[in-house]
Amino acid sequence: FILNSIWSHQMYYMFGFLFLVFIILFITCSEATILLCYFHLCAEDYHWWWRSFLTSGFTAIYFFIYCIHFYFTKLEMVGTASGVLYFGYTLIIVFSFFLLTGTIGFF
Repeated sequence: FILNSIWSHQMYYMFGFLFLVFIILFITCSEATILLCYFHLCAEDYHWWWRSFLTSGFTAIYFFIYCIHFYFTKLEMVGTASGVLYFGYTLIIVFSFFLLTGTIGFF
């Protein structure tokens, strides 16, 4: 729904739905990182900084896999330039998403 709204220029539902999804994402990343950091600290592994960042940051990998699936199943783009533009912008968004969710997990 979100990717379809972005790429099809349908802006009327997107912002309220994105805010709700962001709140759910924030809570989920925080809880998953707290749980996994707890397991690392119980095992007396005190190098938790990067693991806390990467634990929630790797949500971006799932997002990228979904973007690939969305490209091949929903979009009907013809030509190499369209694919390069799509995946270029997608990689920028995925990297920003990785930094956002990793920061949520770290703090």
